[in-house]
Amino acid sequence: MTDRPSVPERVVDGLLHALAALPWPVLSAMGAGLGAVGYAAAVGPRRVARINIGLCFPELSPRARERLVRRHFVALGRNILATARLWWASEAEFRHRVRIIERASYDAAVARGRNIIFLAPHFLGLEIGGLRISRERPSISMYRAPTSVLAHVLLRRRSRFGGVLWRHDASLRSLIRSIRDHKPFYYLPDLDPGGADAVRAPFFGIPTPTLTALARIARLTDAVVLPCYTRKLPGSGGFEVTIGPPLAPFPTDDPVADAARMNAAIEGAVRAMPEQYLWTYKRFKRVRRDGRSPYE
Repeated sequence: MTDRPSVPERVVDGLLHALAALPWPVLSAMGAGLGAVGYAAAVGPRRVARINIGLCFPELSPRARERLVRRHFVALGRNILATARLWWASEAEFRHRVRIIERASYDAAVARGRNIIFLAPHFLGLEIGGLRISRERPSISMYRAPTSVLAHVLLRRRSRFGGVLWRHDASLRSLIRSIRDHKPFYYLPDLDPGGADAVRAPFFGIPTPTLTALARIARLTDAVVLPCYTRKLPGSGGFEVTIGPPLAPFPTDDPVADAARMNAAIEGAVRAMPEQYLWTYKRFKRVRRDGRSPYE
């Protein structure tokens, strides 16, 4: 990432900045409309969401599952515009619109001088949650190499409160050193493991390839792992960040048990706000049934 934004980046930055100047009720209505259009037009992502929700919530009727897909797209549209607004909001507005509503575990870990890893699954408010955490104290956030103009803009906005960006495929050495220096790490756990070290652990009852990196990093840094979930409030409301009790016992000597414990924490949060999980992501593409991916 270069220090000087390109012309396309400046154009996108300016358009989003102008959009963010609109009143919250207008942004909410526009976001709902954007989500409705996405539901109707984004055939591929809609299909992926249907498959994922069908796998995770087989107990729901087809009609109930389809309602959840619709709600997800509306939540996605609202979240996109609310995020754009908060990328450029004043600090006062950001504080007002993004609140940490549960933080006892975090405050206790800080008071004890513990190193901290936030377990931050792919909910729609992920970006805003990371910004809120970085505003508390300088923290580390994962990112993938930018592949679009919007991705470059995102990276610049993500570091507005002094957050340190760490590329997901970079060497662990600098990351480990930073966590040991008491910089919290905002870790995105539910990624496609690809060829990386992974085990099969249950996620919604499905043996799912799951990265073992969290336990390894927690062990190397002697860090406490705190689940961190961000919820977009209804309508023109802001965001709420919940920091839960630490995963325990964690890590252990059993990588499968550690992965299962992490997945169980994520699953519990998904069940609490199902429309806000990133259902358009192919989480189960390496789950083979009859030799085929469920998305084939």
